[in-house]
Amino acid sequence: MFRKSLFSMITLMFITIPLYAASYTVDSVHSQVHFTVPHLMMFKVRGNFDNFNGSVEVDTANQTLTQASATIDAASIDTDNEKRDKHLRSADFFDVAKYPKMTFVSKKISGSGDTITVTGDLTIRGVTREVVLTGAYLGQTQDPQGNSRTGFEASGKIDRRDFGLTWNKALEAGGVVVGDEVEIGLEVAAVKEQ
Repeated sequence: MFRKSLFSMITLMFITIPLYAASYTVDSVHSQVHFTVPHLMMFKVRGNFDNFNGSVEVDTANQTLTQASATIDAASIDTDNEKRDKHLRSADFFDVAKYPKMTFVSKKISGSGDTITVTGDLTIRGVTREVVLTGAYLGQTQDPQGNSRTGFEASGKIDRRDFGLTWNKALEAGGVVVGDEVEIGLEVAAVKEQ
């Protein structure tokens, strides 16, 4: 009886572990991490982070991820306005001198193809909160150098105040300078590890 139960448990373990999962390294040259935040109650500021790295475990047979993680250099923020970017790097916002890195680590991934949901821990300014991203598997290809490549896209929304990004300024006509809801987006190209 014990042997039968042990055999059943081992068999179940192998069934639930994706047999086709492989490790890929994010190609930051061909990937993007960007955001959009309301400004002056009616406009939007768009920006991105230029320096980041990450890895994904990919189940190509089922067109999905099994794991994802990333580290972002907070000082690499770029909104196409140096004065604003300097303010965003200051203690009012990201405080990059004290918190140089932001991280994301997946905890649960479900779905496949065009409907993938990634739940994970996002850490900004030393504060970790659970976030949910929805996205899609973009396919697999081979580059001219013979490397296997795969791609994903994802998006989600966070409240910046949840991460200690609370700076704001009231407007004379009512409202505030910076909105609280931030839309985040990712376009990820990744290369299979050898």
